[in-house]
Amino acid sequence: MTNSRTLFAKLWDAHVIASLGMGEDLVAIDRVFLHERTGSVALRSLAASGRCVTDPRRIFAVTDHIVDTLPGRTGTLVPGGAAFLEATREETRKAGIHLFDVEDPDQGIVHVISPELAIVLPGATLVCPDSHSCSQGALGALAWGIGSTEAEHAMATGTLRVRRPGTMRVTFSGRLGPGVTAKDMALALIATHGASGGKGHAIEFAGEAVAALDLEGRLTLCNMAAEFGAMTAFVAPDEVIFDYLKGRRYAPRGPAWDAALTAWRLLATDPGATFDREIVMDAHAVAPMMSWGVSPQDSVPIDASIPTPPYTGSSARALDYMALRPGQQLLGTPIDAAFIGSCTNSRLADLRRVAAIVRGRHVANGITAIIVPGSSAVRRAAEAEGIDRIFMDAGFDWRMSGCSLCFYAGGDGFAPGARVISSTNRNFEGRQGPGVRTHIASPETVAASAIAGAIADPRDWPPLPAPGDGKADDRAHAFTAGAEAR
Repeated sequence: MTNSRTLFAKLWDAHVIASLGMGEDLVAIDRVFLHERTGSVALRSLAASGRCVTDPRRIFAVTDHIVDTLPGRTGTLVPGGAAFLEATREETRKAGIHLFDVEDPDQGIVHVISPELAIVLPGATLVCPDSHSCSQGALGALAWGIGSTEAEHAMATGTLRVRRPGTMRVTFSGRLGPGVTAKDMALALIATHGASGGKGHAIEFAGEAVAALDLEGRLTLCNMAAEFGAMTAFVAPDEVIFDYLKGRRYAPRGPAWDAALTAWRLLATDPGATFDREIVMDAHAVAPMMSWGVSPQDSVPIDASIPTPPYTGSSARALDYMALRPGQQLLGTPIDAAFIGSCTNSRLADLRRVAAIVRGRHVANGITAIIVPGSSAVRRAAEAEGIDRIFMDAGFDWRMSGCSLCFYAGGDGFAPGARVISSTNRNFEGRQGPGVRTHIASPETVAASAIAGAIADPRDWPPLPAPGDGKADDRAHAFTAGAEAR
């Protein structure tokens, strides 16, 4: 019998207060993050029940889901949305909860600003009434989405009653090819094993390709675990994460930082530890991916054709909705719009890679192209680097931070029937507006397609050399080499 333990077991057991039987545990919750769509509901319900927030220092809130992202915004475009904003402001003020509101310099999408501010830390538990809270497992934390009622319980007691999930390790062996990203890794995984492939599991992402990802790439990978049906996902903390966190607003400082590092470096799966399920993917075989249907599992390599099995029921409906046919090549399919944003791909690293492709080029005629940074900090950093000018010169709309057109909430959407290529995480029917046909892909693929005016392979769009920019020459060579290798 081995004493080897998985990282999940270490994180979970460190937070178990009591075993309740029938596979359920009472788990300590270190952080609760709220947003205005569900947070105000939870806070008002909590107050109506006569209970209160036990420790407001552990609770944070943000306005991100329904805030207007147009330049010069004043509130929300969502009918009735102002009531959610006002309720969030009123209830967080009464409860003593820190709110990152529209005018706050740290405002942004909850899953973007939590890592930026080091609200989520390795080894912590964090919950939020939002399904993509698993993104924050990229920092070696246990983070997952909950409902409003659970949020009330967590705020009142600092605990939650949770069924212990199974363990799964997804290993990406080898290295990614040029022009292939964490988004492509996630879509390849979901396309291979199905949208419910991770159901009931906490997933540890591991392997050479995962270790080589920057923190932003790991956030993208963990974000998409929600589309794999997983309860949560995480990556073992390492120097990449420690370097990212050091000096950030809520990170430990001085001796506390040194003590934290000592503890965090123990957060790894022991050799010989066993998982309930193991998946191994060849990272080098992953290509830029593109969805063709109305689920992330309906995805194929961008240079492949739509599968040709008999289509019945929901799959037939998906093809009909997307106005596509079996065997059709996606490459070259005309698009109407392009969107780069969301908690999946709106961070500075994403925008830098997009800028490398669009610099010196222009969005195709008739294409609506929009970029929404994930946070006000990302927006400021991009503008300080001049990236915003590259986007606007290329014909993109450059907006304020927020969830924006990741989803249609009645305030902002694309034209009915439009074919949109998007860096978001969901391509459900109507996700970006009534009748809108959404193809999800990496930011690089979205950028290349916006320029081409049709679905395009980012490997065919190397960065253009700029005067005096030797790095651009290097990037161009790398992309070209990748394209030639195919």
